[in-house]
Amino acid sequence: MKVKFLVIRFSSIGDIVLTTPVVRGLKQQVENAEVHFVTKKKFACLVYSNPHIDKVHFLEDNMGMLIHELAKENYDYIIDLHNNFRSNKIKRRLKMQSFAVNKINWEKFLMIRLKMNRLPDVHIVDRYLETASVFDVKNDNKGLDYFIDETTSFKQNDLPESFQNGYVAFVIAGTYFTKKLPVHKVSEICQKIPYPVILLGGKNEYDEGEKVLSQSKGNVLNFAGKISLNQSASLLRDSRLVLANDTGLMHIAAAFKKNIYSFWGNTIPEFGMTPYQPGESSEIMQVNDLRCRPCSKLGHQKCPKKHFKCMEDIDIEKAVEWINTNF
Repeated sequence: MKVKFLVIRFSSIGDIVLTTPVVRGLKQQVENAEVHFVTKKKFACLVYSNPHIDKVHFLEDNMGMLIHELAKENYDYIIDLHNNFRSNKIKRRLKMQSFAVNKINWEKFLMIRLKMNRLPDVHIVDRYLETASVFDVKNDNKGLDYFIDETTSFKQNDLPESFQNGYVAFVIAGTYFTKKLPVHKVSEICQKIPYPVILLGGKNEYDEGEKVLSQSKGNVLNFAGKISLNQSASLLRDSRLVLANDTGLMHIAAAFKKNIYSFWGNTIPEFGMTPYQPGESSEIMQVNDLRCRPCSKLGHQKCPKKHFKCMEDIDIEKAVEWINTNF
């Protein structure tokens, strides 16, 4: 008999990618499982090509229409990997058995406000998987998934010839200012290495990328804000190494098992959102023993203390050494 699941995760890029072990586990480990996924339409490319998802539903402006659409599906179970007001509204209206992720908000509050570390030493992927444990879904240790429709990928032949023998992908994106390595440090790293560098990010990073490009020695391409998410993902997949802030593209790089050097500002690895099962040479760079860190579970548009030491004190020489060792 078919078992029908609805998995809920509305946003954002990294969080949705981090749900993929749950989707795969349900589809592959639960007999006759049919898996549906609900998310925001702007994240469609993250789920459309996933062979473990049978049907996708989108949250747009009209929550009532979405709930009406979902009610007709007659799900057996809901796996709530967002656990917020909107996902709880869906669960209340559909009135079926559900399992929700523990967001450890109290533990995060204690760490941020009182610097009391009660955070569990558990990655978010494993907390997501706990929601499916009642169905005997186990961690298959295959890591994250990211499936690219090759018709939407970036064609390597379109890169300059000097980039076709390998390049460093540098993810300069970040939802918040305090999660982004400062532009001058990005520029310094690019100037200190002899390898081609491709800058990746969204439209908000275009100007930052142009500044790095203007200060480069001709080894930098700025694709921030110029290409699609799938094109950025394919450039990550085909890169030699990845440098990244704590952001969605970092998790996509982990899905491709890339060696990742990640920069951590106001957020901390203890929140459980580090690159999941990336390449074996991956490293985390953070400034330890800052009393003000973490200052938020998400981020700020400016440093609350006005010094931004969590990023300004990052030792870029260590990043340069890592690149030279692993390229």
